[in-house]
Amino acid sequence: MDSINEFYAKVNKYMPIFPKATGQPTNYIEGYPFEDDEPMAATHYHALQITLFFDQLYRLYQSEPNILVGCDSFIYYSEGDRKKCVAPDVYVVLGAKKTPLRRSFYTWAEGAVPDTIFEFLSESTKKDDKDKKVQIYLEDMGAKEYFIHEPIPEKPAEFRGWYRDTSGEIIEMTQDTPRTLFSESLNLLFTWEVNVDLGVRYLRPYLPDGTPVATSVEVQELHEEEKELREIAETKAEEQAEQLRDVKNLADEQAEKIREQAAELERLRQQLGKQ
Repeated sequence: MDSINEFYAKVNKYMPIFPKATGQPTNYIEGYPFEDDEPMAATHYHALQITLFFDQLYRLYQSEPNILVGCDSFIYYSEGDRKKCVAPDVYVVLGAKKTPLRRSFYTWAEGAVPDTIFEFLSESTKKDDKDKKVQIYLEDMGAKEYFIHEPIPEKPAEFRGWYRDTSGEIIEMTQDTPRTLFSESLNLLFTWEVNVDLGVRYLRPYLPDGTPVATSVEVQELHEEEKELREIAETKAEEQAEQLRDVKNLADEQAEKIREQAAELERLRQQLGKQ
């Protein structure tokens, strides 16, 4: 894995280009509910997948004030119609200010819609995720991309994506590399692997050059590794400096002995010359 500085240099290099939203961040509009008492994740598989995935994207864009990453919060996309409401597992809005935090996202107030949306399949939502939501997200709401992924490893793998082209037609993405799809909007690769430790078929983001976007745990481990390497380097440098000091002290002692011997010889020569 790259060092922290190297990684964020790459992040800046591959950061997507986008216009700023035309509206204003809006925390809450009276009359639009912002919670429904439903749990965020259907299973532990979904909880792990959603939590890790949101964390990676949130930290990836932490230095960019105009990229909003949302997780399981309401998006209202038609002013005056509270039924025009969705709550994707994870979504990214390019151009929308990251702060202040919102209770819900109102597309007409913000002057922006989510660019890319992710849903992680569950038994209760699978049919809608693969059918109805393609239409809702890409055509009705106006998102640019939509991805679905099956996180439970015992079930058949399913990772699909759709995008809306310049003419407005909805097109399913093709996989040039197995298990991998590319997001044009986010300029990121997404690929899945079965994480044996977590027990999840885990979808994760990568920079276009294949550099993985680390989790918080991996970042912490990298910080600790870099700290350990610095401490080892500092200890080695101190040992080398100590060795150099020892060599210098020995050289100084030998030089002093040579001076003393030379002085003694000079004293003896002078004494012999007087005799």
